[in-house]
Amino acid sequence: MLRHVPFFMDRHEFSGLTALDAANMHLKDMALQGQFGVQLLTYWFDYDRQTAFCLAKAPNADAVTSLHRASHGAIPNQVIEVDQQAVERFMGVIAEHKPGEAYVETAFRTIVFTDLEASTSLTQRLGDARAMSMLRAHDEIIRDSIRRHGGSEVKHTGDGLMAAFPSVAGAIESAVQIQRQFEDQAAAEFPMRVRIGMSAGEPVTEHSDFFGAAVQLAARLADRAEPGTVLFSSTVRDLALGKGFVFEKRGRLRPKGFAESVQAYEVSWQKGGAERG
Repeated sequence: MLRHVPFFMDRHEFSGLTALDAANMHLKDMALQGQFGVQLLTYWFDYDRQTAFCLAKAPNADAVTSLHRASHGAIPNQVIEVDQQAVERFMGVIAEHKPGEAYVETAFRTIVFTDLEASTSLTQRLGDARAMSMLRAHDEIIRDSIRRHGGSEVKHTGDGLMAAFPSVAGAIESAVQIQRQFEDQAAAEFPMRVRIGMSAGEPVTEHSDFFGAAVQLAARLADRAEPGTVLFSSTVRDLALGKGFVFEKRGRLRPKGFAESVQAYEVSWQKGGAERG
């Protein structure tokens, strides 16, 4: 019987590291990985944030740390066990690179939650068949927009979807398109409206969880958003400055499960124009 080998992701923080430096460090890891029972699968290197994340199969987290210590001495700040399918859903298609190839590829993701208004009463109002037909149309609109803007679906939540985007602009553009498409159906007999919440972060945090805070905050912002709006964190707003979106400041919120309040912003999707807020 084959023994299950878990997956691990680690986080490295650097200063002044280049893409070539990262590629050479990965080569050194690959040369010694067999000695530690580790199989390196890929890595993400973000030059601007000076962070790198390695994905590997290994018997335990200590094996990953020991490999890095022996090969180049850059011990990871955190190593966490991850679910393979979760990594694929959050990170999307993993690009294949030749060993030693220098590249920059961020692991930073924008997390989006959608929530259909009054979804629990659809069946009572419309009956099973009609409600299911509307839910399928709802899912198709959102999934199509996610695909068109380079995102990946993480999971279906029952009355909405959770998605991850490598581009903040792509995530906002997708959310805007979703709201406009539902607005186009406002004259229907039973119009649908959705709330959208958005946050962003890196896969391994100081709390040693996988996109934990970003996922939780995006979900809480979706809960607090008004139907027909897109609510997001200051991190998303800061990263989207200069990209042609119109922002409205919506005050500070104290999301459930967070020790401190957060500044929330809304994107004005009904019109174009310069940024503000």
